[in-house]
Amino acid sequence: MSVQVAVVTGSNKGIGLEIVRSLCHHFGQNGVVYLTARNEGRGRAAVELLQKEGLNPRFHLLDVTDQSSIDTLRDHLEKEYGGIDVLINNAGIDPSRENIAFYEKSCQVMDTNFFGLLNVCRSLFPLVRSNGRIVNVASTAGYMVFRDEMNGEIRNRFRKVKEEQDVIDLMNEYLECNTAKLNVTREGGWGEWSYGVGKLGVILLSKIQAENIAQDESRHGILLNACCPGFVNTDMTADLPAHSYGAIKISAVEGADTPVFLALLPSKAQEPSGKFFLRRKEYDFVNTDVSVQI
Repeated sequence: MSVQVAVVTGSNKGIGLEIVRSLCHHFGQNGVVYLTARNEGRGRAAVELLQKEGLNPRFHLLDVTDQSSIDTLRDHLEKEYGGIDVLINNAGIDPSRENIAFYEKSCQVMDTNFFGLLNVCRSLFPLVRSNGRIVNVASTAGYMVFRDEMNGEIRNRFRKVKEEQDVIDLMNEYLECNTAKLNVTREGGWGEWSYGVGKLGVILLSKIQAENIAQDESRHGILLNACCPGFVNTDMTADLPAHSYGAIKISAVEGADTPVFLALLPSKAQEPSGKFFLRRKEYDFVNTDVSVQI
């Protein structure tokens, strides 16, 4: 039996680090878990931390906003293992509290949280073996911007997406609407929360990706889902009150639970796929009136 290989993007700290820790415990000597980071020093320091705990993750440099970096990782994985079994797209940023222009913040968020994830998927999906698991870490911020900030016309356009390009077009349109010159996102019915818009894009993209993968006759049993880790105490939320968005902050260990749960769905499982989860519970807030208990 070939060794199982897992890759976690953006995993030198916070939720990503806890995901790596959990997968290392699960696989033991029967698998390889790649901890990736865009900063080599911080990534290797995280690996050393886990090694002191008796775990043995591998490190690989990865900047999801740099296609050459993504392709270097892909080539390494293909050469060393011929494929992978688990891909968790965790890398993400939220520069909303940084003192930079609104449009620049939006571009940074989209480049990492949506387009970076998309490019990682395009490069690494061909390596995912039969019965593999793919988890796209999204957020209930996507639910909140959909419910509270977008108008009915924009919501309906998200409901009608059918192809990957449909989602890409919506993300690009959002960026065009909130240029520093126009700044018409709110007036245009989008809302101004780029983090939420990007994560909504990931949720819709995941559904389409799952449908496309299911049609690949060369591989079978691959399950792809999106999830929200919860309102987790990380660098992103450090300056927010413990009670925000109607939720209470949880630890990074707790935040890793749902991504790991989806990554370790039994090999014979045929579902779920293309769904969105919070605390291991499935929600379809795009097509139903369900209220997500954040």
